[in-house]
Amino acid sequence: MSPLLKKGQSIAHIYASHADEIACSRRTIYSYIDRGIFQARNIDLRRKVVYKQRKRKTTTSLKDRSFRKDRGYKEFLEYIAANKSVYVVEMDTVEGAKGTSPCFLTMFFRNCSLMLMFLLEEQTQKLFEVILTDNGHEFQDRQSLEYSKNDEVRTRIYYCDPNRSDQKGALEKNHEYIRYVLPKGTSFEKMTDKTTLLLLNHINSEKRDSLNGHSPYEVSRLLLDNRLHKALGLAEIPADEVTLIPALIK
Repeated sequence: MSPLLKKGQSIAHIYASHADEIACSRRTIYSYIDRGIFQARNIDLRRKVVYKQRKRKTTTSLKDRSFRKDRGYKEFLEYIAANKSVYVVEMDTVEGAKGTSPCFLTMFFRNCSLMLMFLLEEQTQKLFEVILTDNGHEFQDRQSLEYSKNDEVRTRIYYCDPNRSDQKGALEKNHEYIRYVLPKGTSFEKMTDKTTLLLLNHINSEKRDSLNGHSPYEVSRLLLDNRLHKALGLAEIPADEVTLIPALIK
């Protein structure tokens, strides 16, 4: 138990991986930790990451909201209500240290909690069926996001209401996993595509109560086209090797 806790694994992940070996409740485990019975201490337990509401720069006038026309959160709810089988992906960026350019573009599949991460040199738009994102300047060129160079529709972009990041709260919460390894204020300038993929695979391999003791990777293999995993190098990390502390990257 202690070695796994010291790797930053959650109690939920440990129980899901070793249910047949643990003969007591989670509450008892917490009690044992409090009483110093294990080598792991309370300081080794994961702490909740607290986020402040972000203030985004914008290259678009506050009066110019044409990119949102017919694609606000209200229209998003109407579309998914009428198209219940579509895969909904939430999209955002995670910034590094203040004054540095590199950031992560993150994408989160609502149906299986799988997250994708791409290291960007700066916040420029990239590229999935339906995407829900915020009003950040990097996402405001809807035309180039939705259409390929051959003018073929490749996705539908919808935007949250202004200052309502909670409307894509699943992705916002999932960003906590990044901060366990790269705390707020950490520069991403030394991150590479290789270390970004390493971090992503560890995050997607943690088993969760919300997925009935399975990991996002396991569920995504059932629900998504597995060519995605192969193309992006997504791989499962053995349960006992999952590490979500800064030492993963150092």
